[in-house]
Amino acid sequence: MNAILIIFLVIAALATLGVLARGIIIMARGKDITGQQSNKMMSYRVAFQALAIIFIVVLFLVNRPA
Repeated sequence: MNAILIIFLVIAALATLGVLARGIIIMARGKDITGQQSNKMMSYRVAFQALAIIFIVVLFLVNRPA
């Protein structure tokens, strides 16, 4: 169970990093005048961060001493 949670946590963290990098690249290019793509990437980043935090909390709850 712990291994699965850790794998999901790493995947969520890497997804957060990927979306963050993609958002920075979009902003650096300067082609997103309306900011729509940047806002979309920020929403994805926040969602992946929340997912990673949920995995951390579940991992702590599973490993809590009885």
